[in-house]
Formats: sequence, C-alpha cells, structure tokens
Amino acid sequence: MTSSPAQDGGPVQGPAGATAALVLADGTVLWGRGVGAVGEAGGEVVFNTGMSGYQEVMTDPSYAGQIITFTFPHIGNVGTNTEDVEATTPAARGCILRADITEPSNWRAAQTLTAWLASHGLVGMTGVDTRRLTRRIRDAGAPNGIIAHAPDGLFDLDALKARAAAWPSLKGQDLAKDVTCAQTYPWTETRWSLAHGYGVLEQPRFHVVAIDYGAKRNILRSLASHGCRVTVVPAGTDAETIMAHRPDGIFLSNGPGDPAATGTYAVPVVRRLVETGTPIFGICLGHQILALALGATTYKMDTGHRGANHPVKDHTTGKVEITSQNHGFGVDRASLPAGVVETHTSLFDGTVEGLAVEGKPVFSVQYHPEASPGPQDSQYLFARFVDHIKARQP
Repeated sequence: MTSSPAQDGGPVQGPAGATAALVLADGTVLWGRGVGAVGEAGGEVVFNTGMSGYQEVMTDPSYAGQIITFTFPHIGNVGTNTEDVEATTPAARGCILRADITEPSNWRAAQTLTAWLASHGLVGMTGVDTRRLTRRIRDAGAPNGIIAHAPDGLFDLDALKARAAAWPSLKGQDLAKDVTCAQTYPWTETRWSLAHGYGVLEQPRFHVVAIDYGAKRNILRSLASHGCRVTVVPAGTDAETIMAHRPDGIFLSNGPGDPAATGTYAVPVVRRLVETGTPIFGICLGHQILALALGATTYKMDTGHRGANHPVKDHTTGKVEITSQNHGFGVDRASLPAGVVETHTSLFDGTVEGLAVEGKPVFSVQYHPEASPGPQDSQYLFARFVDHIKARQP
C-alpha cells in the first residue's frame, strides 16, 4: 500500500497495477486492486479482527453505512454459499483486504467471494496494508472514506476527496429504519448443524416477539433453538401492537446507527414494554435502546469493538467468556440510574457490556451471544432469557 495526498485537476492514473483507491476524509489515498463491483461507495471505515466468517460479517445489518477492513489477511479462501448469510441483502458498503482473493477451497463453496461481492453491488479492494490502516483507525478513530474501483485505473481524486470529507458521521443517524423488515413475519428456523443444515422448530414452548432494528438471522435461529416461536415486527411497531401478539417474551435486536437517533421512536415503546413486566432481552443496539429507555445515555466510541476475540466478564457468575462483537456506540456507565446494574464488563477497555433491571426479568448485552461468526461461549444468555420466561408461566 502507498499513500499520498489527494490531487486536484480531474482524473489521474493510479500507480502501476492499481485499479482501486480508498480516499479518506483528510485526503489520504490508499491504492490497491479492485474486486467485486465496479464503482464507488462511501462510509465509515472500520476494522474487524475476526479470522473467519467474512460472509456473515458482510451481511450483518449492524454494518450498514460502513466499509470493513479485515485484519486477517486471507479473506475469501473458503468462498461463499447460500447458508452463511445474516440477511438477504448485505448492509455493509464495501470491504478492504490484504491479500488477493484466491479460488475457494471448501466443500460448501458455491461461488467465489469476488463474484458474490459483484452480485450484491459491493465494492472491494485488495493489496492494502491493512495493519497500517488498522493502526491509523485505532489511534485516530474511524474515518469516513470513499472506496472506488475503476478497471482502467483512472480516478478523480479531487472529487473523491470532496465526497469523503462531506460524508456524514454515523452519529445522529437512524439506520435501523433502512434495514428493518417491511412487515411482520414468523420465524421457526433453528441453528445449523453439520449433519442436517438448518432445522425447523416443530413443537414451540414459548412465543417471543422480536423487534427488528436490523436483526441477524442467527439470533432468531438461537431463539428458535431454545424452543421459542418468534414473531418479528418492524422497528417502528408500537407497544400496543406488540402486546396484542400475547408474547411470553420480547427481544430487542441488534442493528446499525446511533441508538439515540433510533431511540426517538423506539425508547417510548421499550419503556412501555418494560412496564408490562414481560421478560425482555436485548442485544447490541437493543441493549443500547433498553439503556436509553431506563434513563441512561449512550456515546460514540472512537473505534468500537468488531471481531470474535473480545473477553468479557459476567459478574453474575464470575466467568470470563470470549465474545463476538460489532458496535460503534456504548452505554455510559456514569449515567446508569438506580436499580439498573452492570452485569458484564469488557476486559479490553472496561466498557459496559451488559445490564439488568433489579427485580424485573429485563436484561441485555452489548455483544453477540449468537456469534456467527465467533465463539459459542455466550449461548447461555438465550437459556437465561428462557428461564425468565419459564418463571412467569402459570
């Protein structure tokens, strides 16, 4: 990777072999080789430290508005398939890779990553010193940028610089409205297994309403695998409609964007749902919205947490779990009101990773217990949610 300040004067030819450029908001240009769709895409440039699961990462709705830098160098080596997706349409804006994408070597592969990116209109680039870029993000925060793929190697750097500088911050943006479902639908698919693929819940024991702020499919599968028939409702659904489904429990999903912006319509609903006494479980954006509904505040993190190797301590058991994470906002510990306790803490930077309401079956975590990708250490949280539901059964 080479970098240079953006130049004025219209299209210029990139360095020999360069067919892609990443232009950051400060005018820095990183050159590489284009993959996937031809064109341009803008977003917040972040990094993910996971060593596997790139297809699940790219389809996680929580990555809406972001360009993902993968720190693991060999991305694409197992190809893509129709099962390892967390949403039908990828929400990420593009990807940045170190090594060229090779032909896949995996019995499940149905398509190369290059072809898969192109089929979804996603712009990518390889040949970037991703460790250098990651250090830059770590030290100075996640910048906005424009990723461009031009097979002829011609780039209007001045125009790209202007677009990057003008790209809006994720702070203040409600992106849940862009990725939520359009209408209510049922879910009974269970988690994947090597012998059978995905299963179907035959005899549900409980009914959970999941509010979709950008829900990952594996969260819904995890709920179904714990005996819960799920009704998924759009992010803007009111409390009365949710309770009309007669849920045994309510789930607040993950999602992208600023929780305070989404909270303008979500917080009053969640506050009303808490008052009903129905068991509530939130993950990621759902955790942040629950915190806002309880009277806490949120803030934008410099780099956020994205990867599958984050250690978190569960204060209720004293155990440490390795978790999968993807968030750029956090809950301010100092703002937690009386009666709301911190249940989980990040052992990387000490940030809040879980909350519970004293005397009520209401709790949430900042990270992703459903994984996909990532370790399975935190699946117990779905069982904990079901235990709350069982305790309220007649």
